[in-house]
Amino acid sequence: MTPSSNPASILAQALAQLPLIAILRGLTPAEAPAMGEALVSSGFAIIEVPLNSPEPLESIATLNRLFPNTLIGAGTVLNSQQVKDVHAAGGRLVVAPNFNPAVVAQALALNMVVLPGVATPTEAFAALNAGAHGLKLFPAEMISPATVKALRAVLPKAAALMPVGGITPDNMAVYRAAGATGFGLGSALYAPGRSAQAVQQQAQAFVRAFKG
Repeated sequence: MTPSSNPASILAQALAQLPLIAILRGLTPAEAPAMGEALVSSGFAIIEVPLNSPEPLESIATLNRLFPNTLIGAGTVLNSQQVKDVHAAGGRLVVAPNFNPAVVAQALALNMVVLPGVATPTEAFAALNAGAHGLKLFPAEMISPATVKALRAVLPKAAALMPVGGITPDNMAVYRAAGATGFGLGSALYAPGRSAQAVQQQAQAFVRAFKG
């Protein structure tokens, strides 16, 4: 993925490479280099460090320095000041569990990719109308493949739909058949204390399942 200044193009390139977001909740700055290498070497193009991790901005800055061609940013972004903080750390991605118009507006003003969280058609259309580049369908435990299919039938065809929550290599296929673009991967991929080798093995299992 080559760097671009257009957030929509940046996201499209990353999704074309591999539409899986690695969610590293609990990552420490010391772990960031090894975890980043484990993921990037497995083909991952998008990495998210939730802001409720230890020193998340330091981890984001480290990952961006080491992996400049990877789309890296923060998750659990809840207000516009946090968007500014992520941008200052070099992050180009803002992911939220909810749709906050102020967060989307601030991300757009800073030329960042923004993926707000939605669970209903009302939220989904509102987020897209506000300029969101894609939608985090969260929590996916509440959003069945049948729901994804219903959303896909009414939302713009180009809208990226990314279920997040409880996604494993075993349940991706049914969501993809329903119209999911890709997925956010949390504790099934990374959890605090898991070794980089174990994360790499899980990353490769997800890639095999997605491409299989």
